[in-house]
Amino acid sequence: MSDPLAALLDLPGVTDAVAAARDAVAQVHRHQTNRRGWPATAAEASVRAARASAALDGGPTAIPAEGQVSDPVLAGALRAAEALGPLLPTWERAPLQALARLHVLAAADIAGPDALGRPRPGTGQRLELLADLVAGGTRVPGPVVTAVVHGELLALAPFGSADGVVARAAARLAMIATGLDPKGLGVPEVFYLRRAERYRELAEGFATGEPQRLADWIVFACEGIQDGAREATSIADAAVG
Repeated sequence: MSDPLAALLDLPGVTDAVAAARDAVAQVHRHQTNRRGWPATAAEASVRAARASAALDGGPTAIPAEGQVSDPVLAGALRAAEALGPLLPTWERAPLQALARLHVLAAADIAGPDALGRPRPGTGQRLELLADLVAGGTRVPGPVVTAVVHGELLALAPFGSADGVVARAAARLAMIATGLDPKGLGVPEVFYLRRAERYRELAEGFATGEPQRLADWIVFACEGIQDGAREATSIADAAVG
């Protein structure tokens, strides 16, 4: 069978963007701090990612000094981020279950209990197609899989609440699961926050399915991965200092 995502690699700029993203992440994994001290840098990356992700959905970026997070968006993003490691096997085996769990965590203080983890009517078929891709239905490079997971979940908004946080958490899972960023060191969410208007514009373009707009989103997502690797390097450098 042909790979359903293979044609994306022929879109303008995608191949070069993918190569640059992979090189950037590989380099940060070789950083001296991350050879042994990566659990600490990955933990910091996870928190920064959650804060930026929450801010993209209207939450604050600051965590109170006393550690009690009252904002529901930020609290949900932090819960989802903390769960990514334990959720990885489920993501690889049963992606829809992982997405449902991410929504339960991200929207616990936002949506009613009957809505938690339950996709909206009419979204099931596209979610199943996405799940098939995640569970081995494509062999395109990790940056492309990550961009597709991220863009499709933003476009579909399958739960009707906390969908942005869920989409970005799922993209992190895709980065880890594909081997692109197996230790979860990158922080592309900060790049997306700094370019929030462009991020939303290109995500809307991805939703149209037009080839050039698909290419624009994938290239942008790869730029985010590159920038996220630079953020990871700053975390590792600070640990050395």
